[in-house]
Amino acid sequence: MSPDPERAPAQGRAPSRLRDGLRVLGIGIRREPKVFTIAVVGSALFGALTVADAWVLGYATENALVPSVRSGDVERAALLIACGLFMGVALLRAVGIVVRRLAAGIMQLRMEAHDRKAVTRQYLALPMSWHHRHPTGRLLSNANSDVEAAWTPIAPLPMAVGVLVMMIVAIGQMLLTDLVLALVGLAVFPAVIATNLVYQRYASPLQREAQRLRGRVAEVAHESFDGALVVKTLGREGEETARFAEQTSALRDALVRAGRVQAVFDPVMEQLPNLGVLFTLGVGAVRVQSGATDIASVVTVAYLLVMVGFPIRAIGWLLGSFPRSVVGHERVQSVLDAREDMGHGDDRLGDHPHGVAVEVDGLAYRYPDADPQAHPVLRDVTFAVEPGRTVALVGPTASGKSTLTTLLSRLVDPDAGEIRYDGIPLPAMARGAIAEQVAVVPQSAFLFEGTVRFNVALDAEHRLSDDEIWAALRAAQADGFVAALPRGLDSTLGERGTSLSGGQRQRLALARALVRRPRLLILDDATSAVDPEVEKRILAAIRSREGGATLIVVAYRLATIALADEVVHLDEGRVIDRGTHADLLARDAAYADLVTAYAEPSSAAATPGRQVAP
Repeated sequence: MSPDPERAPAQGRAPSRLRDGLRVLGIGIRREPKVFTIAVVGSALFGALTVADAWVLGYATENALVPSVRSGDVERAALLIACGLFMGVALLRAVGIVVRRLAAGIMQLRMEAHDRKAVTRQYLALPMSWHHRHPTGRLLSNANSDVEAAWTPIAPLPMAVGVLVMMIVAIGQMLLTDLVLALVGLAVFPAVIATNLVYQRYASPLQREAQRLRGRVAEVAHESFDGALVVKTLGREGEETARFAEQTSALRDALVRAGRVQAVFDPVMEQLPNLGVLFTLGVGAVRVQSGATDIASVVTVAYLLVMVGFPIRAIGWLLGSFPRSVVGHERVQSVLDAREDMGHGDDRLGDHPHGVAVEVDGLAYRYPDADPQAHPVLRDVTFAVEPGRTVALVGPTASGKSTLTTLLSRLVDPDAGEIRYDGIPLPAMARGAIAEQVAVVPQSAFLFEGTVRFNVALDAEHRLSDDEIWAALRAAQADGFVAALPRGLDSTLGERGTSLSGGQRQRLALARALVRRPRLLILDDATSAVDPEVEKRILAAIRSREGGATLIVVAYRLATIALADEVVHLDEGRVIDRGTHADLLARDAAYADLVTAYAEPSSAAATPGRQVAP
């Protein structure tokens, strides 16, 4: 796994920022060579015609301005020619600007889109164990502000290349016009290079810290918005505001520190070419008086030096954006370089009509950030489920039930042991093969901001008929409230289904799983917000569906557990006992106490071998 750029030391990196920045730009050029070439051609056209302005200015000075001053009459022909040349050069230069800006903008947007898609694909490909170690706010920052920061220099790059051409042409013309004046004016170049090196050294660590804090601000904001209900109900608005203000203040201070460095750098870069122009004019005046050169040459060289100042500033802007660009690219690349592939084979499940045979053998798992001295979440868990059977996972809080469901759906891999479907180990199955045959419905139902039809069908929206969607809704006991919505299946749900109750959201999530006709259905307390009678009808409908399915249910309610063909009793990550509900009630006192703890008095009284305290 690649190192985390946020934790990488800043010291010793400044000298390589120029190289790293050029490397990032090289990636962009290789991805979009045609668009980059068009942008550079436009920029080169602008640069060449800007240099041509100097020649036109020299021509106008020599053939129109000086003769008119000396004779007292305006040289109309020369003046018209000079005006025509100025207008033609200006028109072609404008064409170059349009081509350069349009192509550079397209290039930048394409690069950002490419990286955002790549980061999103990587997020979806990485296992849940990786996501557990990376807060959502930082992931949002990687896909947004880090991508933008990485490709900030790509838009001014064609301009910098074009003006570099302009600078080379201008320097060549300066040297041909007057060697001495050219050398005097170009004496500022070493100072420009030194200024850029000093800026890179001081700006890089400051930009790195600012980019890290941008991610931290996004993390805190996401937590506050996502936990709005907790914040409101507990009256923590002030504390959350203060927590967010602390991070934004830190970001502000970091940006101010970076701005101070840039505030020194920009004026220095702006004035260095002007100093060269002043020295050139001073030396030029002396040379004109001595007869070593003429006025046109001095004007031409001074004007060319002014033009050379623009490329210097443009290149300075490009170099000035390198620190943030490199940091943003490193943060994006840390995601793209993450290698936690779970590994896949080529096997797929068959089409057994009665569900999947599930074998869990010696399973053990510990969360990566857990205390190594504590017991694993799961320890030597072993059981089997025959095809088409219903098994209830029962146990107290933190007994490992939900963790077991994530292992059964292969969101994470166990530390030890093996899970087999129809005799096939999960790592031997092809990518996507589990999702084709296995559906998991968690307790926290997530709904997208879209229609009911979209939330149930998702990617299969255009392949499933309305009849199939309604059949799944009926099995999930959701057809009644969906039919009562203003537009039925086409009714739009709010963000995360906020317009629905908890039980309604759970039933839609269940319908989403059922419409795919899975051979193995795993319910992680997926009906906890549904009343017992509705839950009973849901489970009965699932069991009676054509084709059948193996059903594994994390259950708490006695009525739900009693419907299972077999019960697996978990405690402290181990299988304590397994058997039918009646058998466990008779021989497992801890199980009996657990399942009857919250039962209604009438239900508990009806339980064999159990009495209700007065």
